[in-house]
Amino acid sequence: MARNASASGKVNTTTARKAFSFRVVGETISELKRVTWPTREETIRLTVMVVAVAVVVGAFLGLVDIAFSRVMDVFLSLGT
Repeated sequence: MARNASASGKVNTTTARKAFSFRVVGETISELKRVTWPTREETIRLTVMVVAVAVVVGAFLGLVDIAFSRVMDVFLSLGT
């Protein structure tokens, strides 16, 4: 079958963008349907773990900061 000579073979950019947007939305929805969502208990347990680790790391860094501050105070007072 012969091709229409007047057709350029290019897709209108607006049409292509709309088609791409619909495809992305459709793929996103299909992916979200396949996700295994955590239960409420898992979410709470993992959130508590994250907060606990953040508190421990924060306390450790605070202690290290205090120690370095005192060491620097000792070094700076030796010079005077």
